[in-house]
Amino acid sequence: MEPSRATTRRHLSTSPFKPREPTPIKTFEEGDRVSHDKEGLGRITAVEGTHAVVVDLGGGRLLRVTAPFDKLHVL
Repeated sequence: MEPSRATTRRHLSTSPFKPREPTPIKTFEEGDRVSHDKEGLGRITAVEGTHAVVVDLGGGRLLRVTAPFDKLHVL
């Protein structure tokens, strides 16, 4: 059994609750200092549109992070 996802649920017009607002897509620029929840500190070296970024973590380690960027935060 797969867990349900809130993004696949539709809002019923008869619901007493407000519809969920979509979370805004984070945007990054080359040179931004970022923090990754698991990998640590780094700097954005390449931006591939709105769907992926490449982070230089130092020591020759590169990490490609795809959207949504939940674990990536700008410093």
